[in-house]
Amino acid sequence: MEVTLLGTGDTTGTPTVACDCETCQTAREPGEKLRERAREQGATITASGGIERTRFSVHVRNERTDESLLIDFSPDFRQQFLREDVPVPDAGIISHIHFDHIDGLGNCFRLVDDLDIYAADETDPETGKSVAESVASDYHYLRQITVQPQTPFEPFETCGFEVTLVPVEHPPLVCYGLAVEDPETGAKLSLSGDTNYDVPEQSREVLADPDLFLADGIVPARLCEMHHKGGDHHDEDGVPRTFGTKHMTREGALSLAEDLDAKQTRLVHIAHYYDADEAFEQPLALDGEQYQLPSED
Repeated sequence: MEVTLLGTGDTTGTPTVACDCETCQTAREPGEKLRERAREQGATITASGGIERTRFSVHVRNERTDESLLIDFSPDFRQQFLREDVPVPDAGIISHIHFDHIDGLGNCFRLVDDLDIYAADETDPETGKSVAESVASDYHYLRQITVQPQTPFEPFETCGFEVTLVPVEHPPLVCYGLAVEDPETGAKLSLSGDTNYDVPEQSREVLADPDLFLADGIVPARLCEMHHKGGDHHDEDGVPRTFGTKHMTREGALSLAEDLDAKQTRLVHIAHYYDADEAFEQPLALDGEQYQLPSED
């Protein structure tokens, strides 16, 4: 299982448009030192030029079947695929309907002939439709895609992988994390999805024991004081593991990784609000990181 992190940023990405904060300025600079830092941690960085965090997307290739699965369709789809030169997906998954996870789907026009898109079939009280229904209606003009509704906690097969969608907490919309497993090699990738720390126990059981865990860690916990809703799900030391209501803090993401007994963890959906001296340090992921699962370790 070859995992390429196409996009590791939040809804605005880093650098953010019209922002001259130190973090965004650093992201615009040549990134060889940052790539070297990632290599020291065992990640292969395939991107060239400056280091950036585009909107979230993950490419998973099955070397056994020569098929590729794309998890979420970033608005930066075109840039990501040109930059990383990974294969066009044979199937895709949509975790939820926020624009930074779905708006790249239109890139399938003239790019693929037939693409299965998997999404949850549970009705969202907020929209009156499931994620699968929203994708089908919003992208009805894309004859290239076929939406395949899936029931959470019920594994399905695609690209030679076994995939399971699990509900997480990203109010007010329904959102899903997922586990991707290779039944032949035993490799396992888990994604938290966009979520606060209050992930249901049944979902945690599905996500547990991954070789690689990609966890939403949007900001450090100290920034909760800047959010109008503050922080939530405090640990025993009073540190908030949720930023506002929708996302985990860095500390919350690492706490969840520990709960799940993840072998390796990378934080994604990263905002530019991290200070420049910590924004590109471990365990925050960078675009272009690539992992082979299971690892030799």
